Order: sequence, then C-alpha cells, then structure tokens
Amino acid sequence: MIEYKAATKEDIELMMNSRLEMLKAVNDLPKDHIFPDEFVRASREYFLKGDQTTVLAIDDGEVIGCASMSYTWIMPTFSHPTGKRAHLMNVYTASSCRRQGIARRMCGMLIQDARDKGATEISLDATESGRPLYKSLGFTDSGECMVLTL
Repeated sequence: MIEYKAATKEDIELMMNSRLEMLKAVNDLPKDHIFPDEFVRASREYFLKGDQTTVLAIDDGEVIGCASMSYTWIMPTFSHPTGKRAHLMNVYTASSCRRQGIARRMCGMLIQDARDKGATEISLDATESGRPLYKSLGFTDSGECMVLTL
C-alpha cells in the first residue's frame, strides 16, 4: 500500500534523493550523473529552510513519487488579496509506477495545502506529458507572464 506524506526535516535524505532522481530522469541525464556541490547544497538548504511543502509517495520503504509546492509572498493586489502565491514543481513518479493516480494524489494534497495557507494562485511549468493531468486538476494555460532570466 502506498503511503503519502508531507515530508518533514527528518525526511531530508528522501527529499534530496527523490529530487535528484527526478532531475536525472526529466533532463535525460545518466544515472551516474554527479550534480555540482553548490546545487546540492542549495537544494538541501531550501528543503530545510524554504517556504515549501513536499509530498512523498512511499511504497515498501521506497520513494516512488515526489512533488513540491513553493510559496512566495508579493505585494497584495485586488485579484490576490493575501499576496501569497504558490508554484507547483518537481512532480515526479517513478516510471514503473506511472498511470496509477500517484501524481494526481500528491498534487491534490499540495493544492489543498496552498488553499490552507491562503495562496490565491498556483503556477507551474509543465512538460507535455504532464499537461493533461494539470488541465484535469483545473489549471489553464496563461499568456499573462513575461520573464527576464538573469
């Protein structure tokens, strides 16, 4: 039976291992790829100190899925009176466990967490394979945002 849980600081190794595994799979990196020390350190620090919630799906002691919601606070606007916004990221299910509703369940938990925390908007960057899931959860494509990468 799959256990779904909001990760705590005590789960840091599970969070780090699942994130690095997800990044290798999504970016088509070799299994033995070594991430730069600064990247690993910053990721670990964010999990420990950042305003985020991570959900893990665990089957027989092994992480088979992960998803995170990062929170930001901006100046309140009329359409976002709390100023609290969220960004869904790192949604990943092990290839052998896909198409079983695992990502849907993790996303549902995080969407409820965002509601509970007063967020008025959730954004995400979707892969083509993830778009049907996100659309079924109520996400829509938005042409509102422009980005400057520094």
